[in-house]
Amino acid sequence: MINQQYKKMLETKSVIRQLSEFAAGRGKEIGYENVFDYSLGNPSVPVPERLTEVMIELLQTKDSMELHGYSPSLGIPSVKEKIARSLNRRFGMNYEGIHIFPTTGAAGAVAHALRCVTMPGDEVLTIAPYFPEYDQYVNMTGAKLKVVPANTENFQIDFEKLEEMLTSKVAALLINTPNNPSGAVYSKETLKKLSGLLDRKQKEYGHDIFLISDEPYREILFEGVEAPYVSKFYDNTLSCYSYSKSLSLPGERIGYVAANPKCRDGELISAICGQISRGIGHNCPPSIMQLAVAEVLDQTSDMQVYERNMNILYEELTTLGFRCVKPGGTFYIFPKALEEDAVAFCKKALKYDLVLVPSDSFGMPGYFRMAYCIDTEKVERSLPALRRFVKENY
Repeated sequence: MINQQYKKMLETKSVIRQLSEFAAGRGKEIGYENVFDYSLGNPSVPVPERLTEVMIELLQTKDSMELHGYSPSLGIPSVKEKIARSLNRRFGMNYEGIHIFPTTGAAGAVAHALRCVTMPGDEVLTIAPYFPEYDQYVNMTGAKLKVVPANTENFQIDFEKLEEMLTSKVAALLINTPNNPSGAVYSKETLKKLSGLLDRKQKEYGHDIFLISDEPYREILFEGVEAPYVSKFYDNTLSCYSYSKSLSLPGERIGYVAANPKCRDGELISAICGQISRGIGHNCPPSIMQLAVAEVLDQTSDMQVYERNMNILYEELTTLGFRCVKPGGTFYIFPKALEEDAVAFCKKALKYDLVLVPSDSFGMPGYFRMAYCIDTEKVERSLPALRRFVKENY
């Protein structure tokens, strides 16, 4: 018999993917340039030139098996060491290669981190709004995801509600900063307060509470905004990273888990991840991509377009009467819809070829997400459609 749990998941397909597919289909009818598709967070800027050069150099100079053969199950040692040194240099940490486990993107990193520190029946908390796939990442481990309501004033953490839900059943807290979908960046004050709360609860309950920090947007920050490195604040932190956004490499699926050297069994986390891989069929990311990103660790794509697009949309949305927290990073903006039913709101927008994502699956109804990783010219052309939509319906 087919696994009924997975069969049931077909009934709740990703809303984001469904809207992206709609946009592609509509594009075949009227030309995709005429569809204002704000659905999918797919980086829209080229990779750094140096990365292309590195890839060519590797293909021309390295042995074929080194590039295309299996890497060691825990990752290529030289790559792990380079990642550790880069993190130490940038954030004042004390990582060694043993603390780094290369993965297939941040999704693979979070999947491994969750299995490292939870058992079936444990609870994992996350904070709304949150990336919808967390439901699957957590619940498919046998743990149970519970969602802390959002602080809608600024999308920092509502500590009163978090503490209420932080019971002895909680094994981990999964956070995402800079945040998808809100674009909010947790401040130093937020992270210090969070660290103090988790430390206090660990002592009270007599067991570890791990902080899993999902950080694929760490490099996409706007003027005047700082993204503190989460692991600096709390020892039991597993940092989950991806080069999908910083280097515009989402299709290459390359990232890592970095275990804080001070965390419980920190020197064993990478080895445990290797054992987890045996169970979920991960079996290491591509060797050539590990070697390539290791040569450009401190570089990023030119991501200025994201801030430019954010400013255009933020100004227009607020002028039209939307309530919106200004993003500090990422390439998402998360306004409150002009009616309580965000699904109905976004459905009406489709008549204007505006593809917006309702917020229900992000854990807080009544909002919508716009992924503005598109050309600025297209953002500007979408504004008349947005104005007509608002004027004719609200």
